[in-house]
Amino acid sequence: QVQLVESGGGSVQPGGSLRLSCAISGNTGSRYWMAWFRQAPGKEREGVAAIARADGTTYYSDSVKDRFTISLDNANNTLFLQMNSLKPEDTAMYYCVANPPTFPPRRWSAPRVYNYWGQGTQVTVSS
Repeated sequence: QVQLVESGGGSVQPGGSLRLSCAISGNTGSRYWMAWFRQAPGKEREGVAAIARADGTTYYSDSVKDRFTISLDNANNTLFLQMNSLKPEDTAMYYCVANPPTFPPRRWSAPRVYNYWGQGTQVTVSS
């Protein structure tokens, strides 16, 4: 089993920054996919960023590209999401997710390909 625990959410003004962390425990292989999703009230879950643990390749949604950075500290089994230049539309519950490499890279943003989900951490961007 894989356990994922997010932290680092909070309230910030537009233009501010936050860094989310995800503590990973359990049997995650060296080729796992790790990703961040978010869900705003009344909206579908959206893939924000992903990283392929096998080679470190990263993927981003167009809405966060050049503002967010996903990274993985393998030594400490922690996934990060650095979020800069935050906008009100970034307000959502953010989830850390993981899965073995059972899907092609082009499907990295599909929620249903990930079996392991954390409980989420709330991010609110408001003035």
